[in-house]
Amino acid sequence: MAAHRKPRQRTLTGPAGRTAATLALAGAATATALDGAAHAEPQLTAAQVKAEADALYEQAETATERYNGTKVAADKARTALTRLRDEATRRTERLNSSRNALGSIASAQYRAGGLDPAVQLALSSSPEEYLEGASLAERAGSRQAARITAIRKELARIAELRTRADGRLTELRASQSELARHKSAIQEKIGSAQRLLDRLTAPQRAQYGQGQDGRAPGAASMAPGAVRAPNARAAAAVAFAYGAIGKPYVWGATGPGAFDCSGLTQAAWRSAGVALPRTTYTQINTGQRVSRGDLAPGDLVFFFSGISHVGIYVGGGQMVHAPRPGSAVRLAPIDQMPFAGASRPA
Repeated sequence: MAAHRKPRQRTLTGPAGRTAATLALAGAATATALDGAAHAEPQLTAAQVKAEADALYEQAETATERYNGTKVAADKARTALTRLRDEATRRTERLNSSRNALGSIASAQYRAGGLDPAVQLALSSSPEEYLEGASLAERAGSRQAARITAIRKELARIAELRTRADGRLTELRASQSELARHKSAIQEKIGSAQRLLDRLTAPQRAQYGQGQDGRAPGAASMAPGAVRAPNARAAAAVAFAYGAIGKPYVWGATGPGAFDCSGLTQAAWRSAGVALPRTTYTQINTGQRVSRGDLAPGDLVFFFSGISHVGIYVGGGQMVHAPRPGSAVRLAPIDQMPFAGASRPA
């Protein structure tokens, strides 16, 4: 029985016990401190929160423009894929018809070819008719050879179409994966910005929502048409932009109920009969580049080093733009963001 008893636990006493207890307490305190440091959020001032939120929204807008560009590429790949598949289907149907016709000719020749031609001539009640039929059969053989050649060419064409369709399908799948990555990045940046803004008081959030110019969304300091546009198309684009004031910002949206920044400028100029590309970094290369000092109503004004934001200049140092998620299309001064360039579509 003694052999099965558990050995007694030895407890440390004296100096050794005190040392062990001290080390244990120190370790626990260190772990608690580290755990607290890992979970504690840095204390930021309202100005720091706003600055960090602005930076996150700028990053989200950059990702949005990449998303827009990738979506254009995906749409083109999808359209091309559909066109190639439709053409391959039409050609396959024609090929099947040619094969059926060729099969009918081959069957007829097989049925008629059971006897030697000389015997068929000897047994024929009308040698003249037989010889005429033989001549027709020879011509039919030539047509059969032509059909075979055509079928071979059609098979090669269909194979080429399918290869091109496979390439477009690969492009489409790559674009779809890229769209998902950009969408995830956008949502992550917007979520992080919102969590930062949640630290502010209600009045501070309201002030941030009004924008750096201190005016509420949709508030205008100048009447539409106060500065004359250089031509009718620019005037139409400016009028559209004013009409969109108050509509919500939604990334990837091109109207009519919501817009992102480049979606607004594209829609405004489309209403004037001018087709703009989809993204900020392609819109800046449309039309004529103009300096800040030569801006006129209707010009596109771009911001940030990555050309990630765009608005429509309306005169008096003001623009109409779709600022960021959670906001609405508004009138704002162009000097509230780092100016990167301008272009005049028409």
